[in-house]
Amino acid sequence: MNKKYKLSCALDVDDILMECTSYAIKLANEKHKFDPPMTIYEKTSWGLLGTRIDTIYPYFTDAEFYRTQPVYEGAKEFVRKLSQMTEVFICTAVPPEYMGIRAQRIREEFPEIPSDHIYMGARKDNIHTDILFDDAMHNILNSKAKYPVLMRRPWNQESTGMLAVNYYDEFLKIVEIIAESYSVKPSESSTDSSNIVVLVGPSGSGKSKIATRFLSENDSFEKLVSYTTKDPTAVEENSWYNYVSLEDFRKMCDSGEMLQSTMYAGHGYGSKKDDVEKIINSGKRVLTTMDICGAMSLKTHFKNVTTIFIKRDKRGLMKNILRKNCSIDDKVNRLTALEYVDKNAALCDYVINFESYDEALKQLKEILK
Repeated sequence: MNKKYKLSCALDVDDILMECTSYAIKLANEKHKFDPPMTIYEKTSWGLLGTRIDTIYPYFTDAEFYRTQPVYEGAKEFVRKLSQMTEVFICTAVPPEYMGIRAQRIREEFPEIPSDHIYMGARKDNIHTDILFDDAMHNILNSKAKYPVLMRRPWNQESTGMLAVNYYDEFLKIVEIIAESYSVKPSESSTDSSNIVVLVGPSGSGKSKIATRFLSENDSFEKLVSYTTKDPTAVEENSWYNYVSLEDFRKMCDSGEMLQSTMYAGHGYGSKKDDVEKIINSGKRVLTTMDICGAMSLKTHFKNVTTIFIKRDKRGLMKNILRKNCSIDDKVNRLTALEYVDKNAALCDYVINFESYDEALKQLKEILK
């Protein structure tokens, strides 16, 4: 990366640095004595839902709420680390009458951020930074940032394709990889002996079929089986997944068993760190297929992870998606995600340009020999 250039990063505040929805839920539970108590999983989208979760909205017009919002555990250290890696800006939407309170809290809690780097307003599409970190889908979709990154929350679970994280350390790893992407990539003639290899690509890229064929010819690798809440009879290449209920999936995520998890088209997908370690400890190398978010998470938790992007022409991707046995909404989500193909490819260590399965397999073998 050019040393004269420093990445710029805009951070949201609510539900990124300070508790907002979860804090309002806590206050509403205390006031209304809900039985059972409300949980954050009840907030499935923006706006009024016509359910008890709507009782959180009065807090967003209360000055005391903004004065007392808790800072997320680890948020201060996160901002300190990020400030060493990028030029950090705050871009936060808050009612005008509470802007002074919000600015004071930011200056007190995050002194690394200069006062003139604090912007108030909802039009985040007017902020031109390299990276945006936000939990609102409309801000991510409309962002002018080169790399908009979504913080996973229950209200954005339908999002697919774009960069998304669950934790601060995952975001910092993405920033690190973005910085490295400005450097020269490995040459096509280089080979890789990493312990963990991830095939990344959009829906319809054929990554699972390529991986299955490769595994049938290479016994030094073992498949990492992931977990999904999607009905196993409806999952393509379902030998790559173990089915779990949504309740069990959430428990696994909340307990820290999952090293990475994501919601794709309303279904949960994730992998366990223990499963990765078992394969490595057996003396074999790991091969798996994931979206870009899962791949970045693996790079956060393990060393020697290689990401290989399967790049296919959009017409071919669209045909494959339309042939899939899934709902119309699912197909729409997958097609919409194709917008992020080139950005995701830029973050991977290698790119395989798909022309045929035989050619893709040949390229994969050359990289991993």
